[in-house]
Amino acid sequence: MRRADQSPAWAALQAQAAARPVRLREAFAAEAERAARWTFEAAGLRVDLSKNLVDEAAAALLLQLAQDCEVLTQRDAMLGGAPINNTEGRAVLHTALRAPKGAATPFNGEVHAALDAMLGYAEEARAGGFTDVVHIGIGGSDLGPAMAVQALAADLPAGLRLHFVSNVDGQELAGVLPGLDPLRTLFVVASKTFTTQETLANAQAAKAWFLAAGGQEVARHFVATSSNATAARAFGIERVFGFWDWVGGRYSLWSVIGLPLAIAIGAAAFRQLLAGAHAMDRHFAEAQPARNVPLQLGLLDVWNRNILGFGSRSIAPYHQGLRRLPAYLQQLEMESNGKGVDREGRPLGYATSPVIWGEAGTNGQHAYFQMLHQGTEPVPVEFLLVRHPRYARAPQGELAERLADQHCKLLANALAQAQALMEGKTEAEALGERPPTANPDLSAEALARHRSFPGNRPSTLILMDRLDAFHLGALIALYEHRVFVSGAVWGINSFDQWGVELGKALCSELLPRFRDGDVTGLDASTAAALQWLRQSAS
Repeated sequence: MRRADQSPAWAALQAQAAARPVRLREAFAAEAERAARWTFEAAGLRVDLSKNLVDEAAAALLLQLAQDCEVLTQRDAMLGGAPINNTEGRAVLHTALRAPKGAATPFNGEVHAALDAMLGYAEEARAGGFTDVVHIGIGGSDLGPAMAVQALAADLPAGLRLHFVSNVDGQELAGVLPGLDPLRTLFVVASKTFTTQETLANAQAAKAWFLAAGGQEVARHFVATSSNATAARAFGIERVFGFWDWVGGRYSLWSVIGLPLAIAIGAAAFRQLLAGAHAMDRHFAEAQPARNVPLQLGLLDVWNRNILGFGSRSIAPYHQGLRRLPAYLQQLEMESNGKGVDREGRPLGYATSPVIWGEAGTNGQHAYFQMLHQGTEPVPVEFLLVRHPRYARAPQGELAERLADQHCKLLANALAQAQALMEGKTEAEALGERPPTANPDLSAEALARHRSFPGNRPSTLILMDRLDAFHLGALIALYEHRVFVSGAVWGINSFDQWGVELGKALCSELLPRFRDGDVTGLDASTAAALQWLRQSAS
């Protein structure tokens, strides 16, 4: 398979961008159908790419690039269960986890047996008198469930609280435990191998607290999602929900790792989450390339990263429930595609994953949007908007009216920011303004330069009718598939993460040194810091 720089379309795209840069104001003025042309729909999501710096010529070349890199062939191999994770010799089958029962997908019977068992226990836990569920995991075992529980908070039953503990920093766990009743608390320990340092440390500390606080039935109050049932049972856990090595951590929400989410929202809603993701899977597998939303987004990511040279992308969800989405997407994209060699181990001569970052709107407007509008480096922005809000308890009377008005303000802010990024403000336009806060001694011309905006800054709108389990599932699957597409174009393995291994190994070597103070063989900086920290700790 070719990688991106081996395709003739690669050089053609670079030439196209240099010769015919897109000016959005002019493009919208000249193309009456631009918004309709660049708006796509899939699985209940509406995606508007019209404010991106792309035109028909670039779109055609990007599709040619995808064809040259055999992206759709790679897609079919993934969906069919081929071991496309070549460095670990594994299939990549998160899509099989959300295929309906009886579908002709790999491991369908085993998947649904595990799903039914997990959801059966989730319903049992919901009826079991627990007031608090503490989920202990890290990385993909934490980011997905934590993000989804926040997003679907409207579905949580009254009287049930979910807590997520991931950091080995004991302050996180210590901040959760004091508010809990050990007799009414369930701990879910999520570790594929049941050897993860951070997770095991937190689980042992939680168990110590539980026993010291009067808890007696570890087997009732602790369950595990792990492939290492032997280690979990040695810990004292009897209820263990297992999964397979082809379930990658950052793609594991759909598996038994989703147990805390299933407890939070119930089995029926969890199945709706899977249905939304499956609907996006079918769209990705069946839609024509020109209207295939994950394909188009993944190719746009390549265009922005490699052809236009944008080094980061900002995620701006205008929904408080999606405030953890940027952190979730950081792992999904940067751990998947933050690679420097291709599948054969050859160094790459081009950039891969951008930096993913962001904040929920409108908070982000008062934090970093100044840089987005007037900074020296353009940053593509992704706005996520939800048409109808959902609340755990429907507001009544004046409160309902006020919250409806606030939601309109929220949506108007999002659209205004995207419009401002696109249109900007010329010096001539700014020259006619004199805001009351301006320094009266500053010349009109100088003030106009301060108050002008370059505009032509790209953004994407992702719209949905409501943030429910189905639409959330579709949204997450959309992001998964677009990451796959860009990785396939770049010719990398998006499903390993060797970059996290070295730090883990060095940590294991350093831990004994914190006890004995031996700094032999360490670099001077690490040795000095370790010695200082030991002295301070004592």
